[in-house]
Amino acid sequence: MKWFDDWFERSARKVAHSTSRRSALARVGRTLLASSMALPVLPFDRTGGQAHAAGAGAGGGTAKKAPDESQCDYWRYCGIDGFLCSCCGGTPSSCPPGTEPSKVGWIGTCRNPADGKDYLISYNDCCGKNSCGRCLCNMNLGERPAYRISLHNDVNWCMANDNNMFHCTTSVIVGLAQ
Repeated sequence: MKWFDDWFERSARKVAHSTSRRSALARVGRTLLASSMALPVLPFDRTGGQAHAAGAGAGGGTAKKAPDESQCDYWRYCGIDGFLCSCCGGTPSSCPPGTEPSKVGWIGTCRNPADGKDYLISYNDCCGKNSCGRCLCNMNLGERPAYRISLHNDVNWCMANDNNMFHCTTSVIVGLAQ
């Protein structure tokens, strides 16, 4: 095994003579930066919490009122954190004019009290304008600590967009939860 030790020592010395620590750190830094550029386009799944909205619209009378999409207790908002786009010139599923949806967002599972089914909801921030400032909702059902970023809703999800100013948040129905 002495021959292996000698060979390894010679190889290590040769590398040490031909490269500097600074250039090695620069290569490692470039590699980390390049790999981090791919991460913001990945989706985040928050279905682990199985958050359910508390029966919005379930009253004791016979007349049912239509659900109000500008109120925090609307069933699709069970995992939202932000200003409702339905109060800021958009709809629950579309951004207001002059803004664009964030390239990343978080996913929640909400129960629709009208049909009793669970739906996957994609929460995407709308980016490009100053904060709307109306109808702030912070529903933390199913949220996990900040060290698990994919399960945390207190993040500026506009970070992957060219203009990372947060305006409001949409809640798009992705499909039925399985």
